[in-house]
Amino acid sequence: MTRSSALPAKLPALLARTRFYYGWVIMVLAAAAMVGTLPGRTQGLGLITESLMKDLGLDRLMFAQMNLWATLLGSLCCIGVGRLQDRIGSRTVLTAVVALLGAVVLAMSTTTSVVVMFGLLVLSRGLGQSALSVVSLAMVGQWFRRRLNLAMGIYAVVMSMGFMTAFPVVGAIVEREGWRTAWSAIGWCLLPGLALAAWWLARRGPEECGLAWENEPAPKEERKTVPSLTLGEALRTPAFWVFALASSTYNLVASGVGLFNESILAERGFAAGTYHRSLVIVALVSLIGNFLGGWLSSRWSMGRLMALTMALLALALCGLPSLTTLAQVDAFSVVMGLTGGFVIVIFFSYWAKAFGRAHLGRIVGAAQMLTVLASAVGPLLLAQCHALTGSYAAVFYVLAGVVALLGLAAWWVRAPQTP
Repeated sequence: MTRSSALPAKLPALLARTRFYYGWVIMVLAAAAMVGTLPGRTQGLGLITESLMKDLGLDRLMFAQMNLWATLLGSLCCIGVGRLQDRIGSRTVLTAVVALLGAVVLAMSTTTSVVVMFGLLVLSRGLGQSALSVVSLAMVGQWFRRRLNLAMGIYAVVMSMGFMTAFPVVGAIVEREGWRTAWSAIGWCLLPGLALAAWWLARRGPEECGLAWENEPAPKEERKTVPSLTLGEALRTPAFWVFALASSTYNLVASGVGLFNESILAERGFAAGTYHRSLVIVALVSLIGNFLGGWLSSRWSMGRLMALTMALLALALCGLPSLTTLAQVDAFSVVMGLTGGFVIVIFFSYWAKAFGRAHLGRIVGAAQMLTVLASAVGPLLLAQCHALTGSYAAVFYVLAGVVALLGLAAWWVRAPQTP
């Protein structure tokens, strides 16, 4: 083995000698991987939706249906990738998924065929929103035990800063150079950029590197038995469904509003530039929501925090059809940012704490699949409502009621018990 090839293998041990825990490197890499899901996410596609529809001659309902089926088919990747990551580790899976996603995004930037674009949308959803999200989420849970809340809080902050930077940069490129140039640039950042970093830095967990968990044993008061449930056992708990459905409903709202935000704001009389402004506000406040959510999660139960999140989201949905001023749009963006920050902290931290790590990839994959399915339904719901009524208002009021009910369920549901 050459010196250069031996260095990646020895890097965790070298850092351990300086008392720097290698899990923090994994955390930053996982956050970068989550930012890399942007071209496969609804908010990322929302940056190019209008330009892409005009370029390919698609109407709004047709594109919503394409997005629905692409997301539904792509969600199947959530199932296999979690099992694969549990078996062969994060390094190979992360590198392969990032490289494939980069190739798909590059292909999207060149195609002019609607049929080919649909196939590439399926792959981008499957590899980005589904597979890469599952791998990124599970990586942190596989490396942290006693400081999982802290690690997930910092992970959420780093990820939010990445998205907060990416949204305006990609949006500016779309406006100046067109969506194809922007997508080509993202593709090259993923392949070879992030793919090489993943191969060099990613590891399965501390045991693979011969390291102790977080360099020191947990105090006696923290050595509590954590349930290590299988996927089947987790699916039989009410807590799994309450938290998964609450997170999924937020995704449904965020995906529908994110994909058609420009049209929603235009219905209220706002210019297209207001959409980009709202994206920046949401990303910035989401960062604050990460800090606040992390602080609250150390003092409140996850159920109470999710209930607060659902209450804020219900209020935002009730107010959305009545926006008339820029200040009101900003206020709506602030609330969406806060709820997004809270959901990120809850979703990223809850599964490992509640169900253990033995089958974490599978459990996260199942939960992520539900959120992906919800994000597929969201834009179609909005598009169908607009086609039938000429407005988006009705669907927002209905969703507000659903969100309120999920908030009540989160308040009352009990955490899984140790078998």
